Amino acid sequence: MLQGYCKFGVIISKIPVMQSGLNAIMSAHFPDYELNACHSLEELTLLQLRRADLVLVDLSGDIHQPRNVCEQYYSLLTQYRDIHWVFLVSRPLYPLAVEFLMRPESTLLSDSEPVERVVMAIRQGGASAERISQTLLVPEYDAIHAENEKMVMLTLSERKVLRLLAKGWGINQIATLLKKSNKTISAQKNSAMRRLSLRSNAEMYAWINSTQGMKELNLYSAYGEPAEWKNITESSMSL
Repeated sequence: MLQGYCKFGVIISKIPVMQSGLNAIMSAHFPDYELNACHSLEELTLLQLRRADLVLVDLSGDIHQPRNVCEQYYSLLTQYRDIHWVFLVSRPLYPLAVEFLMRPESTLLSDSEPVERVVMAIRQGGASAERISQTLLVPEYDAIHAENEKMVMLTLSERKVLRLLAKGWGINQIATLLKKSNKTISAQKNSAMRRLSLRSNAEMYAWINSTQGMKELNLYSAYGEPAEWKNITESSMSL
């Protein structure tokens, strides 16, 4: 790598917690990357594509018209072949991803992939990375069975803290919202991480982003609860 050369990466996800998790992974393991984040393909600019060495795409939020979304990415894949494209896909989207997104310069990962496999795929690059994650190739029944075996029961307080962290809240804001001390909130966060055998914030955000984490924290419904968001918004305005 040339001295002073900075790689450029783009993270695309409609789910805020997924953006946070991927950004944490990149910051922790690939500090030489300059990162930009987009909520959707429509926000991606021509300049970003021309500069990009890596594009991380979370397709788990694109549940409407997935074929159209995959076709749009296919068009970009054929035009920008010097980019390593890493797609995080859910099992229902897997057949479409294989049909449209499987190319020499792309990698398909599960949206519940462990942190180390995401890091490995990025580190290996488009030339030598595993084309399809073994997680996606595991039969669905076995994958569900394995996931259920790993379920960990968090306390109500721990779950509440992780849910707010998932939504982008900091320790100070959570403490003010829940009327507890910063020390108590930090202790509950650390206790949850110990239960989950997580060793760093990057691993914590990756677990939150996983299918298991989103189920445990009920994050799938978090974006469809106007009353909850209204309360949080009102509370944040008073901070």
